[in-house]
Amino acid sequence: MYRFSNTVIGFLNLFTLLASIPIIGAGLWMARSSTTCENFLQTPLLVIGFVVLVVSLAGFIGACFHVACALWLYLVVMLFLIAALMGLTIFGFGVTSKGGGVEVPGRVYKEYHLQDYSPWLTKRIQDPRYWSTIRSCILGSKTCEKLASWTPLDYMQRDMSPIQSGCCKPPTACTYNMAAMMMTQDPDCYRWNNAPNLLCYECDSCKAGVLEDIRGNWHKLSVLTVTMLVLLIGIYSIGCCAFRNTRRAETDYPYGENRMTKVRPRWDYHWWRWLHDRKEQLY
Repeated sequence: MYRFSNTVIGFLNLFTLLASIPIIGAGLWMARSSTTCENFLQTPLLVIGFVVLVVSLAGFIGACFHVACALWLYLVVMLFLIAALMGLTIFGFGVTSKGGGVEVPGRVYKEYHLQDYSPWLTKRIQDPRYWSTIRSCILGSKTCEKLASWTPLDYMQRDMSPIQSGCCKPPTACTYNMAAMMMTQDPDCYRWNNAPNLLCYECDSCKAGVLEDIRGNWHKLSVLTVTMLVLLIGIYSIGCCAFRNTRRAETDYPYGENRMTKVRPRWDYHWWRWLHDRKEQLY
């Protein structure tokens, strides 16, 4: 039974080793694609794929072939992965705790406001370089083209995604008659343009819609990261047992080293020996 942990950790790392191959393949496929959104995601996928591949390979070799140094490297990297994943999970829950849509009277869809989200996300989305990447992504996905054939009744009865609500139409409260043009309105009302390549892509509502989409995806990812964190902690515990068993197996004594070692005498041994010799001389 003492080798059971080695067998379990070997099978688990074989599974993660095979799972890392499609992750790396997806990252390489995105690297060859011309779509901006896919290029934006390729680096994290490649990094995650290669880290999982190297860690799983080290754990598999160390557990199955009793290589203590490989298992030691595996445990060290696993500890950093657990710490990084825990930090990412806490950070994800922190920055996505704010936000959400606002109900629009007489409409099914919701509208979103940039000031409702966390300062970190807001600052990130307002960066011109970052926003140009996201804007190109939305244009490439042709999200707003799906609304081109909608009738006024469809806008009353049908729902929209956060990006469609923020980017493909002006805010519902906007009015464009001559009397309303003299009134103070939401700045997004003046950013709206009917041109298919402009629409409301520079509106704060569009950026808020993107943040709401990111927020929803991040919440789903956080559930996955918590599950992965629990799984990695369990695998790390089994890996510690496998490392201990591998160190024992190197000595050919499964239940610990059974070698004779030189025992150092206590500090009073020499005094006791000297007194004993003196006593023998007297008698």
